[in-house]
Order: sequence, then C-alpha cells, then structure tokens
Amino acid sequence: MTARGRFITLEGVDGAGKSTHAAWLADTLRAMGHSVVATREPGGTPLGETLRALVLSESMTLDTETLLMFAARCEHLSQVIAPALARGDWVVCDRYTDATYAYQGGGRQLGADRVAVLEQWMRPALQPDRTWLFDVPLELARARLAGARQPDRFEREEAAFFERTRAAYHARAAAQPERIRIVDSSRPVAQVRTQLLAELQALVQEAQ
Repeated sequence: MTARGRFITLEGVDGAGKSTHAAWLADTLRAMGHSVVATREPGGTPLGETLRALVLSESMTLDTETLLMFAARCEHLSQVIAPALARGDWVVCDRYTDATYAYQGGGRQLGADRVAVLEQWMRPALQPDRTWLFDVPLELARARLAGARQPDRFEREEAAFFERTRAAYHARAAAQPERIRIVDSSRPVAQVRTQLLAELQALVQEAQ
C-alpha cells in the first residue's frame, strides 16, 4: 500500500515573499527523492485558473468572491491535491484555506464562522501537514510590490485591509502552532531558507 504523501502550504500577505521560496521548496524535496506536485490557489486547474482571473480582476460582492474561492478550491482538491497525496506525492501549494480565513474572513471582515461553513463542504479532515506563514511588516511588503507589475484588485487595497489580513493570519498561527510555523521573511533569502530546510528535513523524517 502506497504511503500517503505530505501536504505543504505557503501563506502570507502579498509581498511577504512566499512565492520566492515555493519553487525552491519543491526542488529541494525532489532532490531528496520525493515526487512533488507544485501548485497554487486560486488556480491549480484549468477551471481554477479561469476563476482566479475573475477574482483578481472583476468587481464582485464579498459573498461571490468567497464562493468563487471555494469553487476553485473544491475543483483543485478533487482534481489535483487529493489524487497526488493518494499516489504518495508531496504537494507544495501557494495558498490554501488559511488564505480565505485571512483575506476574506479578516481583510474583508466576512468573519471566520462563515468561512468555516464553506470549508465543511469540502474535505475538512484534509488539512496541510505543514504551513509556513511568511511574515513581514506591511511597509516592507508594499515596498516589494511597488512597480513590480500591474497590481491586481487585492494588491490595490488600503493598508488597513492588509493589517486585518495579517492579524487574521497570526490568529490562525496562534490557534494551530503545530501546523503553522511563522517565518520572518524580512531576513535575507539565505537565512529564510536555512530555517525552511531545517524544518523541512524534520518533516521528511517524521514522514518516514
């Protein structure tokens, strides 16, 4: 019987630096001999990518936005994440349900309870084995984004939105410290990767 793979997610506000490390984490796991699926949310499937484009660009109500996030996630989970884990692959995903608790629940002030109701529609028992929360002061996150590309409608939000989002992330981390590890990504990339490598090696050891 094939052992279940491991599910890793990367979280953080826009500009926190998580995407800088996502491909590196996947490549490091491959170098350790693991089969890896690297993916992202919203997205990860053809339908999910279409929904991603809508969510990032089109004006819509908060309820519609949240439902579209979960529609994309439901497709992603059933078509990509769950099958990969069943095969014994490791999954490295740029954002997952914690992002909805943070952005829609916290940033847009929908509240965690309504997000939790939608989470129950999926497979709530299938949670990440490890989540790294990349954290930086808001000023640094916004400075990193400045001029990088045309901002999407989330990145155009006011500072207060991101402060609420960041606070919601920290509340999730405080409630689930065994799963969610905070990474100070204001440090140089090499220092961040030293921390990630040590924690990744420990996770691999636990899985054996």
